[in-house]
Amino acid sequence: MRYDVTIIGGGIVGLATALALTERYSADLLVIEAENRLAAHQTGNNSGVIHSGLYYRPGSLKARNCVTGATALFHFCEENDIPVERCGKLVVATHRSELPALEELERRGLANGLQGLRRLTSGQLQEIEPHVNGVAGLEVPATGIVNFRQVADAIGRRVEEMGVTIRTAARLLRCTPSSSGLELETATGTFTTSNLINCAGLQSDRVARLCGVDPAVQIVPFRGEYYKLAPACRDLVRNLIYPVPDPRFPFLGVHFTRMIDGSREAGPNAVLALKREGYNRYSISLRDTLEVVSTAAFWRMTSKYWRIGLGELYRSWNKAAFVKALQRLIPEITAEDLVPGGAGVRAQALDESGNLLDDFRLVEAERMLHVLNAPSPAATASLSIGGELATLAGRSFSLGEKQNSTAPRQPDRNTKRG
Repeated sequence: MRYDVTIIGGGIVGLATALALTERYSADLLVIEAENRLAAHQTGNNSGVIHSGLYYRPGSLKARNCVTGATALFHFCEENDIPVERCGKLVVATHRSELPALEELERRGLANGLQGLRRLTSGQLQEIEPHVNGVAGLEVPATGIVNFRQVADAIGRRVEEMGVTIRTAARLLRCTPSSSGLELETATGTFTTSNLINCAGLQSDRVARLCGVDPAVQIVPFRGEYYKLAPACRDLVRNLIYPVPDPRFPFLGVHFTRMIDGSREAGPNAVLALKREGYNRYSISLRDTLEVVSTAAFWRMTSKYWRIGLGELYRSWNKAAFVKALQRLIPEITAEDLVPGGAGVRAQALDESGNLLDDFRLVEAERMLHVLNAPSPAATASLSIGGELATLAGRSFSLGEKQNSTAPRQPDRNTKRG
């Protein structure tokens, strides 16, 4: 079977790209997903926060796509009856030494076009979150919550109705250039495609190499572990409470999140995962581990962040240390208030100098586009990223634009979905 464009990866970024492509262009599209269901990894294992664009350097891909993507995401959820809430959040400075960083966040937020930002005193913080501890804070009303797996499933249904073929359990094994395009050998069959878009997340660097492209980065998996607040103490957290993040590290620190189902999460930390899909500390892949630790880039990164890394690892194994970190924001929290929660794995790109990339990374090659760094806020920004990728694909792949509105094609009867 032959397709005009094949998207590798059935997470929310790959599905959003399929949606943008099929809305704009007359092209036969295929989405292949390695797992037996969509949204199995980063999309389906995050805290469900719709980020506002507060943290990101003005003018960066993250800043631009987060702000526009959040607006599009709220609209999509309302249009498709997906539960969503614009609940807002607090960023809390617990010590006066954090005030300059809080001011920088406010500056970035204003530069990125956020509406309604408000500096808060300690007393004003407690009017919003009565149990919080802080010397000052920032109210960010544009932040929201949703279940991203529900969003991904809704996008998947829509693109299938528009004629996109989705194949699950179809891990890419080989990509071979041919006179007719690219031959893709997968676990469930072989397909021919004229063009390819790599949205494989945790496997994106490997997919690039399978396709003959040097990504110049390596994906390093970081596991974020969560606790949940026991139902009896949920009233300690009304909505979302975040610390002022360490600007040297591309993670936001342990925080409190009200989920769309009403539960409360506390976390995450950020520890090196020993398996790319390793959702607990006992998940180990010798291949994945050796691939990371055998590179000079990893040791360059370690030399920069070893103190932070040891602290994260200690907190992973020591619940009392985790509780102590949470008590910076809410002193009343005790170990008895926390029950084990879930975990997610972040696909963080590391460059050859040992730097953790702070922005999205898109690489173009002949007949291909590769998304090589799309961690948080990629879920929030997915509809905007998908639009950007569709624009690039239309230009690079010479796709024919749709003339006005056309009736959607019928989906492939052999389409498989998880």
